[in-house]
Formats: sequence, C-alpha cells, structure tokens
Amino acid sequence: MSNPLDNLCGPGKQLQIEAPDANELAGLLRSGTARLKDARNATLALESQFDLAYNAAHSLSLAALRRMGYRAGNRYIVFQVLPHTLGLGPEVWRVLDKCHNTRNLGEYEGLLDVDERLVKDLIAATQAVAAALGK
Repeated sequence: MSNPLDNLCGPGKQLQIEAPDANELAGLLRSGTARLKDARNATLALESQFDLAYNAAHSLSLAALRRMGYRAGNRYIVFQVLPHTLGLGPEVWRVLDKCHNTRNLGEYEGLLDVDERLVKDLIAATQAVAAALGK
C-alpha cells in the first residue's frame, strides 16, 4: 500500500522527500515544547499565548513530518497531514486550521482576533500533537 504522503511529493507539489536530521528534529521538539509551556502562562496577553501556542503546534507538526522523511513546501501542509504523520483526527487539525487562518489575518492584515476559548482550544490541540509525537 502506498504512503499518502508520497502522493504529495514531486515537482510543484507540497512535499519533498528528505532524510530526517536528528539535530533538526531535536531543535523543533525543543522549540515546540518550550513554546507550549510558555503559552500556558495566563499572565501573558491572549495574543501572546496564541502566538506561542500556534508556533509550538507548527514546530511539533513539522517535527512529525520531518521524522517521517519529508520536508514541507508551505506552513499549512504540516497541519493538513497530521492524520498521516501522527494519526490525529479532525478534532485536532480543524482547530489548527482555524488558528492558521487567524494567524494569517493577524500577520498579513493586522486583524488578530483571538479569545480565551480559541487559545484554550489551540493549547489543547497542540498538547494532542505533542502527546502523539511522544508515543
């Protein structure tokens, strides 16, 4: 049976095959874990917590992809392939999808609109990524 990630590889596609690098993986895990811990700091502004949690989710999701021997061509794909890299379902990647769109509005249009519920859901989804990655 073919790997679904292989279907996303090739010229002009979203993934490239590239052997995992132990130092890169360690750095991504270290960064993701530290940011997730900091995102839980309730004394920070919600926007800061969101930024930390989003970047933790990205770092950890990228680590999962790199561990399997693929490199992403864009930020978003690391969330889209979570069912294949970590076996996570829509309850996780849909939250990350919403947060990716929220992040883009904030980064590119100055419209970062976050609330406590979104940050809480993002932290929970990021924790699910971290837990699955640790298995």
